[in-house]
Amino acid sequence: MKVSEAMTAPPVCVEPHVSLVEVTRRMAECAVGSVLVVEDGALHGIVTDRDLVVRGMGAGLDPKASVDAVMSPRVVTVEATDDLEVAYRTFRRAGVRRLPVLDAGRVVGVLTIDDLFLDVFRRLADLLGPVAWSVLQEPPGPPAETGAPDEP
Repeated sequence: MKVSEAMTAPPVCVEPHVSLVEVTRRMAECAVGSVLVVEDGALHGIVTDRDLVVRGMGAGLDPKASVDAVMSPRVVTVEATDDLEVAYRTFRRAGVRRLPVLDAGRVVGVLTIDDLFLDVFRRLADLLGPVAWSVLQEPPGPPAETGAPDEP
Protein backbone atom coordinates (compact mmCIF):
# COMPACT_ATOMS: atom_id res chain seq x y z
CA MET A 1 0.00 0.00 0.00
CA LYS A 2 1.27 3.47 -0.86
CA VAL A 3 1.34 6.51 1.43
CA SER A 4 -1.05 8.27 -0.96
CA GLU A 5 -3.71 5.65 -0.21
CA ALA A 6 -3.65 6.27 3.56
CA MET A 7 -2.92 10.00 3.81
CA THR A 8 -5.40 12.79 4.46
CA ALA A 9 -5.74 15.11 1.49
CA PRO A 10 -5.85 17.93 0.88
CA PRO A 11 -3.85 19.09 3.90
CA VAL A 12 -4.77 22.16 5.89
CA CYS A 13 -2.19 24.79 4.95
CA VAL A 14 -1.45 28.42 5.76
CA GLU A 15 1.14 30.88 4.51
CA PRO A 16 4.03 31.97 6.78
CA HIS A 17 2.63 35.48 7.35
CA VAL A 18 -0.77 34.31 8.68
CA SER A 19 -1.48 35.35 12.29
CA LEU A 20 -1.54 32.92 15.20
CA VAL A 21 -5.19 33.73 15.86
CA GLU A 22 -6.09 32.90 12.24
CA VAL A 23 -4.16 29.63 12.43
CA THR A 24 -6.06 28.74 15.60
CA ARG A 25 -9.37 29.47 13.84
CA ARG A 26 -8.39 27.30 10.86
CA MET A 27 -7.45 24.42 13.15
CA ALA A 28 -10.79 24.66 14.95
CA GLU A 29 -12.79 24.94 11.70
CA CYS A 30 -11.03 21.95 10.15
CA ALA A 31 -10.84 19.93 13.41
CA VAL A 32 -7.11 19.30 13.07
CA GLY A 33 -4.21 19.49 15.51
CA SER A 34 -1.69 20.86 13.04
CA VAL A 35 -1.36 22.89 9.88
CA LEU A 36 1.37 22.96 7.28
CA VAL A 37 3.06 26.26 6.57
CA VAL A 38 3.33 26.46 2.79
CA GLU A 39 4.21 29.18 0.32
CA ASP A 40 3.95 28.72 -3.44
CA GLY A 41 3.48 24.98 -2.91
CA ALA A 42 6.75 24.63 -0.98
CA LEU A 43 6.73 23.39 2.61
CA HIS A 44 8.23 25.88 5.06
CA GLY A 45 7.22 24.21 8.33
CA ILE A 46 4.53 22.73 10.50
CA VAL A 47 2.71 24.18 13.48
CA THR A 48 0.79 22.13 16.02
CA ASP A 49 -1.73 23.10 18.64
CA ARG A 50 1.04 22.50 21.20
CA ASP A 51 3.33 24.95 19.35
CA LEU A 52 0.60 27.59 19.56
CA VAL A 53 0.27 27.10 23.31
CA VAL A 54 3.91 26.66 24.32
CA ARG A 55 5.78 28.85 21.82
CA GLY A 56 2.94 31.31 21.26
CA MET A 57 0.86 31.94 24.37
CA GLY A 58 3.48 30.56 26.75
CA ALA A 59 6.11 32.87 25.30
CA GLY A 60 3.76 35.85 25.51
CA LEU A 61 3.51 36.38 21.75
CA ASP A 62 0.83 38.69 20.42
CA PRO A 63 -2.02 36.71 18.79
CA LYS A 64 -1.37 38.85 15.70
CA ALA A 65 2.20 37.51 15.43
CA SER A 66 2.81 35.44 12.31
CA VAL A 67 2.81 31.67 12.37
CA ASP A 68 6.42 31.45 11.23
CA ALA A 69 7.37 32.66 14.73
CA VAL A 70 6.16 29.39 16.30
CA MET A 71 6.35 26.80 13.50
CA SER A 72 8.88 24.00 13.38
CA PRO A 73 10.91 24.70 10.23
CA ARG A 74 12.67 21.33 10.12
CA VAL A 75 10.01 18.88 9.00
CA VAL A 76 10.36 15.16 8.36
CA THR A 77 8.40 14.18 5.26
CA VAL A 78 7.49 11.16 3.15
CA GLU A 79 6.71 10.86 -0.55
CA ALA A 80 3.21 10.04 -1.79
CA THR A 81 4.69 7.15 -3.78
CA ASP A 82 6.53 5.63 -0.79
CA ASP A 83 5.35 2.28 0.46
CA LEU A 84 3.49 2.54 3.77
CA GLU A 85 6.28 0.51 5.40
CA VAL A 86 8.61 3.48 4.74
CA ALA A 87 6.20 5.69 6.67
CA TYR A 88 6.10 3.23 9.60
CA ARG A 89 9.91 3.31 9.78
CA THR A 90 9.97 7.10 9.43
CA PHE A 91 7.52 7.54 12.31
CA ARG A 92 9.60 5.23 14.52
CA ARG A 93 12.86 6.95 13.63
CA ALA A 94 11.65 10.56 13.84
CA GLY A 95 9.37 10.26 16.87
CA VAL A 96 6.71 12.53 15.38
CA ARG A 97 2.92 12.13 15.09
CA ARG A 98 2.43 13.72 11.66
CA LEU A 99 4.30 13.51 8.36
CA PRO A 100 3.66 15.94 5.52
CA VAL A 101 3.39 14.06 2.23
CA LEU A 102 5.17 15.42 -0.84
CA ASP A 103 4.86 14.70 -4.54
CA ALA A 104 7.74 16.11 -6.59
CA GLY A 105 8.49 18.60 -3.80
CA ARG A 106 4.89 19.87 -3.52
CA VAL A 107 2.70 19.27 -0.48
CA VAL A 108 -0.18 16.90 -1.29
CA GLY A 109 -1.30 15.52 2.09
CA VAL A 110 -0.55 14.60 5.67
CA LEU A 111 -0.06 11.14 7.12
CA THR A 112 -0.75 10.78 10.84
CA ILE A 113 -0.30 8.08 13.44
CA ASP A 114 -4.11 7.78 13.42
CA ASP A 115 -3.99 7.00 9.68
CA LEU A 116 -1.61 4.14 10.45
CA PHE A 117 -3.92 2.86 13.22
CA LEU A 118 -6.69 2.70 10.63
CA ASP A 119 -4.38 0.76 8.32
CA VAL A 120 -3.57 -1.71 11.11
CA PHE A 121 -7.27 -2.15 11.93
CA ARG A 122 -8.06 -2.77 8.25
CA ARG A 123 -5.29 -5.35 8.01
CA LEU A 124 -6.51 -7.11 11.15
CA ALA A 125 -10.05 -7.14 9.82
CA ASP A 126 -8.78 -8.65 6.57
CA LEU A 127 -7.00 -11.38 8.53
CA LEU A 128 -9.70 -12.03 11.10
CA GLY A 129 -12.74 -11.59 8.87
CA PRO A 130 -12.66 -15.06 7.28
CA VAL A 131 -11.85 -16.71 10.62
CA ALA A 132 -14.65 -14.87 12.43
CA TRP A 133 -17.07 -15.63 9.60
CA SER A 134 -16.26 -19.35 9.67
CA VAL A 135 -16.75 -19.45 13.45
CA LEU A 136 -20.08 -17.66 13.15
CA GLN A 137 -21.20 -20.04 10.38
CA GLU A 138 -20.69 -23.18 12.47
CA PRO A 139 -23.87 -24.27 14.22
CA PRO A 140 -23.64 -24.55 17.97
CA GLY A 141 -22.98 -28.12 18.97
CA PRO A 142 -23.07 -30.10 22.17
CA PRO A 143 -20.60 -29.05 24.83
CA ALA A 144 -17.15 -30.56 24.47
CA GLU A 145 -16.34 -33.68 26.46
CA THR A 146 -14.58 -32.80 29.70
CA GLY A 147 -13.80 -36.31 30.80
CA ALA A 148 -15.80 -35.87 34.02
CA PRO A 149 -18.26 -38.62 34.87
CA ASP A 150 -21.95 -37.91 34.26
CA GLU A 151 -24.07 -37.17 37.26
CA PRO A 152 -26.98 -39.54 37.95
